[in-house]
Amino acid sequence: MKLSILDQSPISEGSSARNALKQTLQLAKAAEELGYTRFWVAEHHNTNGLASTAPEILISHIASSTSRIKVGSGGVLLPQYSPFKVAETFNTLEVLFPNRIDLGIGRSPGGGAETRLALTDGIRKSLNEFPRQLQDLQGFLSQSLPVDHAYSKVLAMPGSETSPEMWLLGVSHRGARTAAEHGLAFTYGHFINPASGRKAMKDYLEQFQPTQQLTSPKSNFCIFVVCAETEEKAEYLALSQDAWLLNVEKGGNTKIPSPEEVKKIDFSPDEKEKINRNRDRMIIGTPQKVKNELLRIGADYKTDECMVISNLFRFEDKLKSYELLAEAFELKQS
Repeated sequence: MKLSILDQSPISEGSSARNALKQTLQLAKAAEELGYTRFWVAEHHNTNGLASTAPEILISHIASSTSRIKVGSGGVLLPQYSPFKVAETFNTLEVLFPNRIDLGIGRSPGGGAETRLALTDGIRKSLNEFPRQLQDLQGFLSQSLPVDHAYSKVLAMPGSETSPEMWLLGVSHRGARTAAEHGLAFTYGHFINPASGRKAMKDYLEQFQPTQQLTSPKSNFCIFVVCAETEEKAEYLALSQDAWLLNVEKGGNTKIPSPEEVKKIDFSPDEKEKINRNRDRMIIGTPQKVKNELLRIGADYKTDECMVISNLFRFEDKLKSYELLAEAFELKQS
């Protein structure tokens, strides 16, 4: 199985956005040396605990400091933007870093109503336009808009001999079908909705429509992982991720707390139930346990690539988690 990384540039309590972004770059460099396939950065808005708000800028920064690993977005929130502008941005990245750029696209509104309106400068855009936007984006990138299209004479520059690889990020069978209908690679967000993964992946494989850019289905899945030398240590480190996810769902402070602080919290029965339910979104344990589980889910989803996301309090523990995983899968030898 190929392993990749999705990073949200999380900010730990007592730290800063500057440190979080520096750590994202450090992690990307390490990922390349460890043998990971791709490194994606997220897009989040109006939250104090995630520094990754502008993936396009981070992609350029990371690609400039690495040489082999594929770098991309996980993902650009297309409903808020112009397909033409997204095409020109990623064409520029592709020209600068040929065959290394992934354009991951998400349908998410990007936040609450106020946040979304701020992103669109007050224009109320319908999420129902997403399939049309995807089609336009593909047309701009390949310079193949129909002659009767309103923007058929508008070319997304700069021109390039290669194109960024497009991926659609989804958390349901609807997203999977959209990816299949448009002939796009598909990422399933197991770390968001583990319940619908099997059906989504099945629909994607069965309904995929080949295109000039992608002639056969291509997929991966993304999942939270906490990997440590012992089960006990992994469970201890995971306390931070448990509490962080709970805070994200509440819409409050989204900085990552330390395990020590989490142990002092007296969670309510409802909160404990949510924490237990969220464990379905992650794998926690020793390298061998995590490897076995990832291979099992990969076989279930009929894909040979997994994207891992680890939001831990100490960067050293986060880096070690990825190192142990790379060793377990012998990425450097593959």
